Amino acid sequence: MGEAEKTLYGFPLKWVSLVTLVVQNSALALVMSYSRKAKPPNELSYLVSTAVVMSEFIKLVICFAVYAKEEQALGRLSLQKVLKDLFGRDSHWKKMTVPAVLYFIQNNLQYVAVQYLDPATFQVTYQMKILTTALFSVLMLGRTLSRRKWTSLVLLTLGIALVQMDGKTTEAKSSGMQQFLGLLAVTIACVLSGLAGVWFEKVLKGTQASLFLRNIQLSVFSLIPGLIFGVCLMDGAAVRQDGFFQGYNKWTWGAISCQAIGGLIVALVVKYADNILKGFATSLSIILSSIASIFLFDFKITFLFTVGAGIVLYATHLYGLPDSVPEPKRHNSDTSLAYAPLQQEATELPRFNMRSV
Repeated sequence: MGEAEKTLYGFPLKWVSLVTLVVQNSALALVMSYSRKAKPPNELSYLVSTAVVMSEFIKLVICFAVYAKEEQALGRLSLQKVLKDLFGRDSHWKKMTVPAVLYFIQNNLQYVAVQYLDPATFQVTYQMKILTTALFSVLMLGRTLSRRKWTSLVLLTLGIALVQMDGKTTEAKSSGMQQFLGLLAVTIACVLSGLAGVWFEKVLKGTQASLFLRNIQLSVFSLIPGLIFGVCLMDGAAVRQDGFFQGYNKWTWGAISCQAIGGLIVALVVKYADNILKGFATSLSIILSSIASIFLFDFKITFLFTVGAGIVLYATHLYGLPDSVPEPKRHNSDTSLAYAPLQQEATELPRFNMRSV
């Protein structure tokens, strides 16, 4: 007899996690964009550096609470055990600093991107992470991609290019420089996401560790540069003058919360669903974001955008399909999604013995 499917209040966890991912993925792009653009003229804008720090802090609290509960259930929770797990000889904490810093920069760039791009264009362009993750996997891990996956990557690039061409024809809403800055920010964010995910896999391959322990380490090493370089150095004067929480409102907290829980939701999807269904969830969130943008941001769906977005959706689905010759069964993880607010892309799942949020 097969293992009984896990449920939550009678609903299969597979579908609960997928629906939650669609809602979160759609909401984050919209809420982040709205929080940056829909500001009353007399009010201060919130500082991106503080928003990223708060997101990491919330993630740290959630992960530590779950980790502590797990350790307490095993009767081994103590301060000495926590410090050993986080910073001991076998904790690999030094290796975690690189992806943590990369994810920190990526999260800041996402706020820049949504300020200059509409949510629909941002969502579609952000699927470039599939391409960067795949390329870094080939270069750094020596992974071989099937012809189908290479085809999907070519289609993905074509679709994103069409969407950006459409953006250049609608510069009445957004100046050429704003469009360029938004595209530059999202491109760099995608490169950093792919590099961080593959680096994470490369340095941790073969290690055994708690899912939440690894994310505690990532949060800690993201908070350090966030507080020092972001809050203190870059925005120190503004924080001293108007406070850490200047410009915060319900939309700011909504963006922070969505960003904080995004990786945790992806972990559930990876655990209880599969990569193909996750790809469908990502595609559906793009469609929902595009529809919502029509009403919230006066977004115009053009023929070029429709064609480009359609190609991206198909490429996302195609990339998630299993190859005809299955690889030996291994434990799966989704390191490219470790810290992504909107990085729930349908990439090939990296293989090593842990799941990272």
